[in-house]
Amino acid sequence: MAQAIGIDIGGTGIKGGLVEVTTGELLSDRIKRPTPEGGEPDDIVKVVHTILAELDDRSADAPIGVCFPAIVRNGRTMSAANVSKKWVGLAAEQLFERALARDITFVNDADAAGYAESEFGAAKDVDGLVLMTTLGTGIGSAIIYRNLLVPNAELGHLDIGDRHDYETHASNAVRERKELSWKRWAALLQTYYEKLEFLFSPDLFIVGGGVSKHADEFLPLLQLDTPIVPAALRNNAGILGAAALAAHGSGDRYTQGAEHLIRSTNESAPSPTA
Repeated sequence: MAQAIGIDIGGTGIKGGLVEVTTGELLSDRIKRPTPEGGEPDDIVKVVHTILAELDDRSADAPIGVCFPAIVRNGRTMSAANVSKKWVGLAAEQLFERALARDITFVNDADAAGYAESEFGAAKDVDGLVLMTTLGTGIGSAIIYRNLLVPNAELGHLDIGDRHDYETHASNAVRERKELSWKRWAALLQTYYEKLEFLFSPDLFIVGGGVSKHADEFLPLLQLDTPIVPAALRNNAGILGAAALAAHGSGDRYTQGAEHLIRSTNESAPSPTA
């Protein structure tokens, strides 16, 4: 049995669990703690340390994957959505490794969720372009092409019409704060997904985040040419994806994926004529 730990850090909550990474099964209870107010680096690291301590002895030697709401380049957080600005430019992977005294795999949270859906969920074996969005404190996004993950898409921050940084107008947190009806919120989402549809011509939209359990309340209200479905893994996708990337090797995944994509494209291209 191949096991790994997944930790999903969000703007409002931090979740973790032990995962069987060949099937995507959660082997432990999902442990959830609130994100410390202000989202300071040291405070978040302490919560992650507490979650790991609560997992049983089976997790002692398991790989650890941590996903985070930021652009992640070479272990550094290059943005900070809904957490302290101290994360910007921080060597976050090293910070966690020093504090936990263990190696980790550190990735963007929406990328982890998208990877999980491509391995175990709604994007598995979809032969085409999938856009996954996570509707939560903000709007996260992942691009998956023929089961290969393209990292660090930040499609929640698009400017659409006269609305700058669209996640600040249409995230689930905005819906809750403004007490929007499902119909009014769906109108905002309609504008957003129409824009993504125009820009990318995807074959499938997947909608994740905790609100996806209420998908029947708002997805049927959207009028799109592209099929749109709730995430199969619901709010566990970040945990499962972070664990799977830790077990499989995120760097190897991206490198092998790029080589495969180039090879496939070359093989399908017509031979040059003399």
